Amino acid sequence: MSRSNLADAFDGDPALVSYVVAGDPSAEATKAYVEALVEGGSDVVELGLPFSEPVAEGPTIQRAIKRSLDAGMTPDAYLDLVADLDVDAPIVCMTYYNLIHRYGADEAGSTSGPGPEAFVAAAAEAGVSGFVVPDLPVDESGPMYEACREHGVDLVFIAAPTTTEERLERMLDRTSGFVYVQGRVGTTGAREDVSADTHGSLDRLADADVPKAVGFGISTGDHAREIVAGGADGVIVGSAYVERIAEGVDNELSTDEVAERLEAKAAELKSGARDGADAPREVPESERTS
Repeated sequence: MSRSNLADAFDGDPALVSYVVAGDPSAEATKAYVEALVEGGSDVVELGLPFSEPVAEGPTIQRAIKRSLDAGMTPDAYLDLVADLDVDAPIVCMTYYNLIHRYGADEAGSTSGPGPEAFVAAAAEAGVSGFVVPDLPVDESGPMYEACREHGVDLVFIAAPTTTEERLERMLDRTSGFVYVQGRVGTTGAREDVSADTHGSLDRLADADVPKAVGFGISTGDHAREIVAGGADGVIVGSAYVERIAEGVDNELSTDEVAERLEAKAAELKSGARDGADAPREVPESERTS
């Protein structure tokens, strides 16, 4: 059974969606970090299932994925970790389609993989509320979409600044929970400012009937405030947390010390998002007149 409906997390305050890699640097540490993120104000936890070719990720998250894989994280260990979590927030599995499609291949006796049904069923049973699968094209998402519908979990698509209007319409037809708005072209990673692409993407999605959460490059409370003031229903943050986990590994900090830093960063971001909800709408520079 999934832990809760993702859309409910966007009721009321703007939602903070927080990402970390499962098993970075260990499963036990991840449990403490997820608890800290929720204590800090995270409404949704996007828990990455590591894959060896993470094409959508920048260097920060790529290194976290390597630490996790080196520590022995597997799809089955991931499901055990999710099942052991005791937090009042929905868990979204962010991973790549190869792992989903191949899950249970040996048992099924298939060389190509049995398809998404087995993993979606197991994930729903463990407590996963939704999926983000960056390398799954909407045109090839039928089996995953049907499996998610069957097991009562959401399938979240990523709308990039370069997504055509036709593809965006197809994505929205199959997206539930929220739509992941890619705030800039490129890979994940903390940035110094908010891309102008963000405002254009939000304007294109103004009439979408699912909540809009912006990710890629958000690292401060000021970023969160600006994005929510620009029309987002929530923000997605990953690299800013993963950097703190990496600092903990590099400096041999305790799990508790790192957890405190993650909780503080989540609180900063949640506060910024709330401030953005109360601010006048941010007008993109392209719309401003002198």
